[in-house]
Amino acid sequence: MRLLAGGVSALWDYLSAHVLSCLVPAFFIAGAISVFVSQAAVLKYFGAQTRKWLSYSVASVSGTILAVCSCTVLPLFGGIYKRGAGIGPAVAFLYAGPAINILAIVYSARLLGYDLGVARIIGAVTFSVVIGLAMATIYRQEEQGKIAQDLALPGVDGPGRR
Repeated sequence: MRLLAGGVSALWDYLSAHVLSCLVPAFFIAGAISVFVSQAAVLKYFGAQTRKWLSYSVASVSGTILAVCSCTVLPLFGGIYKRGAGIGPAVAFLYAGPAINILAIVYSARLLGYDLGVARIIGAVTFSVVIGLAMATIYRQEEQGKIAQDLALPGVDGPGRR
């Protein structure tokens, strides 16, 4: 019984620390994205109508500057998706964010070797693009509806648009 209580206590401590150190800042970052990043900017780089090579390349490497884990990237994903990002680029960002952040890359390279660090970068970018394209294909009808909504918004055309 004491062992079970100790395990529950350790789990509670971990979850409390994780929520305070990861999830709360992630919600603040997602809120900042919603406030400070315009919908036109999100549509310009992540929109359903943006050229695929631009949107997927930006989405697959934009997690480099964010030191987020797999659960703290969810509010960021939700923020850019609700701002008008296409499902493919948003999922590419969701997948690549935790895998390509600079802390994880450096740690992997130092621990496992330079060649595996580079392989992690290449694999994360490649798989995020493949998974994003697969999701865009699966949810093609929803993307068509998003394109119709994008066209109705004023001031969202610019470089990177078809």
